[in-house]
Amino acid sequence: MQDASKILFKKAKSLDQQDPLKSFRKAFEYPSIKGKSTVYLCGNSLGLMPKGLQKAFEQECKDWAKWGVEGHWKAKNPWLNYHKPLSKLLSQLCGTNSSEVVAMNSLTVNLHLALASFYKPTKQRYLILHESKAFSSDLYALASTVQMHGLSPSKCLVSVDSLDTETIIKAIAEHGDKLTMVMLGGVNYYSGEVLDMQKITSAAHKVGAVAGFDLAHAIGNVPLKLHAWKVDFAVWCSYKYLNSGPGATGGLFIHDTHGKNPNTPRLAGWWGHNETTRFAMPSQFDASPGAEGWQLSNAPVFNMVAQKLSLSVFQKAGVKKIFEKGSQLNAFFLECLQTLGEKCLDDKRSNSFTVISPVSPKTRGCQVSIQIKTNGKKLFSDLEKAGFIGDWREPDVIRLSPVPLYNTYFEVYQVVAFLCKKAYWERA
Repeated sequence: MQDASKILFKKAKSLDQQDPLKSFRKAFEYPSIKGKSTVYLCGNSLGLMPKGLQKAFEQECKDWAKWGVEGHWKAKNPWLNYHKPLSKLLSQLCGTNSSEVVAMNSLTVNLHLALASFYKPTKQRYLILHESKAFSSDLYALASTVQMHGLSPSKCLVSVDSLDTETIIKAIAEHGDKLTMVMLGGVNYYSGEVLDMQKITSAAHKVGAVAGFDLAHAIGNVPLKLHAWKVDFAVWCSYKYLNSGPGATGGLFIHDTHGKNPNTPRLAGWWGHNETTRFAMPSQFDASPGAEGWQLSNAPVFNMVAQKLSLSVFQKAGVKKIFEKGSQLNAFFLECLQTLGEKCLDDKRSNSFTVISPVSPKTRGCQVSIQIKTNGKKLFSDLEKAGFIGDWREPDVIRLSPVPLYNTYFEVYQVVAFLCKKAYWERA
């Protein structure tokens, strides 16, 4: 194990030296425990705070104090269209036209708005296909939408247990004549598994259903091409890989096929009205073209400051480079587990862990989910005490997520070396 550990140690150091994104670590603040620095591996739950955020907030405060209501036009970053630059930056991460994305509300609010537009049950078509282990908020939204139509969730919601693409496509075909919507997580929050959204969308359209995705764990983590894949709608939060702060403004994608069609139904609000006549306050709603037509209220500026700052870091670093490093970081994570884990098998430790995240690079993002056989919370507590910040999920999973903008290969080596001192890896 000693020789293998030395080899990985040297490899990690070498990869960090060659890393084209290494300078961007300086763009973030890192938490400490009792004055000691930590290795932060929890970007899949809450991203780190971008440096300069306090100054950015102060700018908005100064403009509010100086201009009052005129800050909507005269602030350094005019509030009237504060959301618009974010659309351009988000479109690069989503693989869309700028008109198809908008920062607004929270993920679940945006999901409800999308469901109001796209769930159109009939006597023949009323089923929504979802993953059986979807994030609870998605399930609540789906069930309540069905109930709002006077229907029963037990009859209208059908699920798949496996996220294997072929299994999902088979389920779509089986329910085809009754299926009206496929709604899945683009990246599973528990295992980190990445779905083939293009093939799933195509299969949904083939049977006459729409396809929507929760991208909370996908945006900023894996490459997306929502427009080319012809996804109908998608929603996301921005406090994970987008580093926008707790409870930060989420986002919505509406394909231009629907967004630029004035006949697409939606729940209307004044900020979704055509901006050329918005302030005339007409009684008849005239939707803005694109995703902006789903806006209800003007931008919550103070809740978007961090996102604006963070997305500027993405732009400077380059989306392609970020995704490339993310894939390489994750591959190195698994290499360390395979190498160091196997060397621990002859040890006397009784505890063991397995990796439940996919091995294939095509079906995984930054996150590695590790299932602990016994004393999982004790192991997680040991990690925290040693300065590794990750995430515990009941009943027995530790989620660790090396993020390309601020994590290093050496940090990956460190956490695996620590895990393998405390337990050993068993192949799933």
